[in-house]
Amino acid sequence: MDKAKHIVILGGGYGGILTAKKLAKKFKKNENVKITLIDKNNYHTMLTELHEVAAGRVPEDAIRINFDKVFAGRKVDVLLDEITNIDFDKKVITGNVSCTKYDYLVLGTGSKPTFFGTQGAKENAFTLWSYEDAVKIKHHMLEVFGKASVETDLSKRRRLLTFVVIGCGFTGIEMIGELAEWRKKLCHTFSIPEVEVRMIIADMLPKVLPNFDERLIKKTTKRLEKLNVEIMLNSPIKNIQPDFIEIGGQGKIESNTVIWAAGIEGSTIMSNLDSDKFEKVARNRVQTDEYLRAKGHNNVFVVGDNIFYIPEGEKAPVPQMVENAEHSAATVSYNIFADIENKELKSYKPTFHGAMVCIGGRYGVAQIGNPGKQIVLSGFLAMLTKHFVNFIYFMQVAGFHKLWTYWMHEFFHVECRRSFLGGHFSKRSPNFWLVPLRLFVGGMWVYEGWEKLLRVIEYPDSIFLLASKIAATSASPVEDAATTVAALPVPEFITAIVNWSMDLIFYTSTGEFTFMATVFQTFMILAEIIVGLCLMGGLFTALASIVSVLMGIMIWASGMAPFEMLWFMAGGIALIGGSGSTFGLDYYVLPFLSKYWKKIKFVKKWYLYTDGQ
Repeated sequence: MDKAKHIVILGGGYGGILTAKKLAKKFKKNENVKITLIDKNNYHTMLTELHEVAAGRVPEDAIRINFDKVFAGRKVDVLLDEITNIDFDKKVITGNVSCTKYDYLVLGTGSKPTFFGTQGAKENAFTLWSYEDAVKIKHHMLEVFGKASVETDLSKRRRLLTFVVIGCGFTGIEMIGELAEWRKKLCHTFSIPEVEVRMIIADMLPKVLPNFDERLIKKTTKRLEKLNVEIMLNSPIKNIQPDFIEIGGQGKIESNTVIWAAGIEGSTIMSNLDSDKFEKVARNRVQTDEYLRAKGHNNVFVVGDNIFYIPEGEKAPVPQMVENAEHSAATVSYNIFADIENKELKSYKPTFHGAMVCIGGRYGVAQIGNPGKQIVLSGFLAMLTKHFVNFIYFMQVAGFHKLWTYWMHEFFHVECRRSFLGGHFSKRSPNFWLVPLRLFVGGMWVYEGWEKLLRVIEYPDSIFLLASKIAATSASPVEDAATTVAALPVPEFITAIVNWSMDLIFYTSTGEFTFMATVFQTFMILAEIIVGLCLMGGLFTALASIVSVLMGIMIWASGMAPFEMLWFMAGGIALIGGSGSTFGLDYYVLPFLSKYWKKIKFVKKWYLYTDGQ
């Protein structure tokens, strides 16, 4: 490489940030390569989860994550700007506040809604394609329900409580499903009878989710009907105004809320690019070669929704979906690396594995597998698959940090049972009810450990926890007591494993105890006392509770656990979930340590933290 190279990535969407992270990894030891990501926002938005915020299922911050967290510890600079022009001859990007030169350019600017020339749609319909869109819809819903609750004019009240979603594709189905599920809580909050709320989904298509298997189409239709959603198919949209929508075959429907989810096109910057120097097709997507380079520009690569490329043997271009963004990011990052290092480029050969659609938080449909061999799922299995796929993606975006917040929002803090697991994991009780249990379990561990410590001091040659291996003729009162305790039953195969490991580590060939036996016994006694004190003081309670359970299992496996040990294990499980935050040292210590923990370089880089206070 003759000189320094500057790689500029436009857009912090799925494809953009994955490309940036992969490039940063490939060039982490190369000081001659600079990577800059440009976006008008300082955060990445989880576009596939927008409907959850729009319909009040998760908090507003659940679907966004700041770039400083995504790129912590990585060689990626983030520039906040809205790009207005790209000069491909001079290799210069111009924005509202910056002018940036590049050697390699990655276009990942995503898409925006397209209205197909529908009268009044752009001016009067809500869209669902950004974080701001989702927040706007959520606040609007609360506002119109509030107005309807005090409106005495029946026609105005009916108009306020009529909601129309346009588009029966993925986005439209997910949006109307969430709204229909939210209806019950909204009606309860604003004292409005549910029968007064009318929800409609309309499209000129002949069926919902037309790319899905017919069985899933039928199940989706049935689910929407169960949620009291009116489905209007073969119904083109004629006109949208602030207080009504006109639908072909359905007439004029009065409504103050129309949400457009009927199609997308290339982003604004893509539509503004000079077509003479840049080949655009299919609603401002970029024609690429097999290496995902924009045709005619060997130093310009394309990721995600901006790609128009038909793989060999296929009839249709790659779809505008998350999996395409993920696959293309890997190809683009490798090819830029290969070009800089004078290596051979790789062709883009994606394999797509289907799609998943949730209809509210409790039900979904999915069509997954390899092309030609896909299976259909619905209900619990479909939702489980959707969350599993999200886990994989979020691990790539922000690791444990994002997974933790996702678990909290989707399973543990969800309200009104709006989860496919129902409300079983989201029932939260005040932690002060656990204080007596915490003190009891902690006190019992201190008692057990202290009693053993005193006995071992009196009989230093005894190994109390290993008494089951001592000969029947006991050498001390300690062993007599230990061998007569009624113990919890242990399966034979576990006993065999424990005896084998103990013979290997804790006994010599002559049957005497090894040094490791003394170390292990000392460790166990001190662990019991320390765990007990931690529980009693409410310090590092979650860790102490987990250790409490593990120690109980170890003692049980040794064959020396009395039936009372069940209390230790069950109590430890109950105390894992933050029981030290009430009348415990965790209330003070954990927030203090958290401030410094988040500042550690490897912690930030590997996302080993949460946002809890």
